[in-house]
Amino acid sequence: MKQLLRYFLPYMTGYKKEFFLSVLGMIAVAVGTAGSAHILKPMLDELFINKDKAMLQMIPFMIVGVFMLKSVGRYIQTYYTVYIGEDIIRRLRNKLSLHLMHQDMSYLNSMRNGEILSRITNDLGRIQMVVSTMIPKMLVSAMMIAALSGYVVYQSPVLAFYFLVIMPLALLPLQMLARRMKRYAKRSQESNSDLTSRLTETFNNIEVIKANSSQEFEHERFSAESMRFFVLNIKKSIINALVGPTLEVFGSVAIAAAIYVGALQVMDGEITVGTFFAFVTALFMLYDPIRTLSNIHNQIQEAVAATERMNELFAVNPAIVPGQYELGEIDTIGFRSVSLDYGDKKALEGIDLEARKGEIYALVGDSGAGKSSFVNLIVRFYDASGGDIIIGGRSIRDYTLTSLHHRIAYVTQRIYIFQDTIQANVAYGSEADRERVIEALKKAQAWEFVNALPEGVDTMLDEFGVNLSGGQRQRIALARALYKSPDVLILDEATSALDNKSELAIKEAIESLKKDMIIFVVAHRLSTIENADTILLFEGGKIVARGSYSELLENAPKFQVLVNQGKEHTP
Repeated sequence: MKQLLRYFLPYMTGYKKEFFLSVLGMIAVAVGTAGSAHILKPMLDELFINKDKAMLQMIPFMIVGVFMLKSVGRYIQTYYTVYIGEDIIRRLRNKLSLHLMHQDMSYLNSMRNGEILSRITNDLGRIQMVVSTMIPKMLVSAMMIAALSGYVVYQSPVLAFYFLVIMPLALLPLQMLARRMKRYAKRSQESNSDLTSRLTETFNNIEVIKANSSQEFEHERFSAESMRFFVLNIKKSIINALVGPTLEVFGSVAIAAAIYVGALQVMDGEITVGTFFAFVTALFMLYDPIRTLSNIHNQIQEAVAATERMNELFAVNPAIVPGQYELGEIDTIGFRSVSLDYGDKKALEGIDLEARKGEIYALVGDSGAGKSSFVNLIVRFYDASGGDIIIGGRSIRDYTLTSLHHRIAYVTQRIYIFQDTIQANVAYGSEADRERVIEALKKAQAWEFVNALPEGVDTMLDEFGVNLSGGQRQRIALARALYKSPDVLILDEATSALDNKSELAIKEAIESLKKDMIIFVVAHRLSTIENADTILLFEGGKIVARGSYSELLENAPKFQVLVNQGKEHTP
């Protein structure tokens, strides 16, 4: 509990007015609750024993006043505490999503999509319940306990002794239950992440699953995760169920002792009947906030575990940090003895290249040869393990990431389409200019099919662009890259899903664009790079040959093999 308060109190300092009003509401609830118990004393002593008619005129107003105070106070407290809690969670959710988006690709690739989703939604959902609901309830209960405890001590310190000494003994077993609850809560949240990841993976790969009729296989794997989650939740429920009975046992002993002693005092004339009943009523009222507080303390362990998991994410900082210089126009990119390691694996070694504007550089080689690693360094998805990349006379690390990415357009091997209009997809990340969007679509050979759609560039695309063909998605992605008017264009298998006619058109478009750019083309279909100025042949993370298509065909046996393999697979 201390951990949660220590973490969230700094956030609450921004809500001084709201917090002040919510505390006033809590005080009103606590005073009203104690007041409703106190009314019993004059009602019994003055009305039913002393037959005081003047008091009869006052009692109804007192009752209405006390309950109005409680009701207004509860409304004010509920509204402002919920407002504070919800707004804190909104800020946390935004902060966490932005923090994760700035992490290194190596870290994000190591995280499962389902786990990231679970942390942002499920874990924050548990924290949200605590901040918006449980902490306000806890504060109200604490104030009610303070008010009622003060009242019972005021009424009879001797009777209060029995209740206020016996009840704290219940904290010992409750603390033990809370520790076990926290342990199971953390394991349950981890299991929930596994379950979400399994479900995300299943539906992201549904075509493969259906093509292999492996629904039952996936169902068994999902069922196993679901059963683990179920067992952990049952264990949590068992611990939660023990809180009430434990508290009731200690509470019944304390109340019974207080009633017994109190009844003896009434018989001996030490206290009045009204005092006794007011005391007993306050005692029963006191039991409810104590029970609420105990339940909250137990349930709050889930939020403690979720907060720890959230802090694990916030504790991760990117190794790739932006420089301080704004990158201007790019004329050359120089690789100086560049190497790249993925853990123990060497992806690139001894890469030297001087790439110039107005030229097309094609990267070829077997899968895993280092082509994608090479282009990933240009956009700083990774930083070189050795050597350096020089742009404009400075290390690539000296420039801000924003200015770097404004100058470089990257069409990745995996095509990303957002659930938005074609225009928004093409102009993604910047203000949409309709004329520029259409121009980019024309350059990408996509305008013909987009213009034929009923809503043209305003056509809404489904998630992952499933209402487009593979080739159409590639051309939208290429148009997005060209919309930026970049100095460097990277195409990683950007024509793999195109038909021969579209591929030829794209080749011509690239040729027309190259005078204004440095173009890198990663290709397995070698027909797409016949006109490249320089072809870089990768093998084992090294550039083993470079030259024009005809030069490599004549002098590089490995390139000849790749060309022959391409001919064998050409329909």
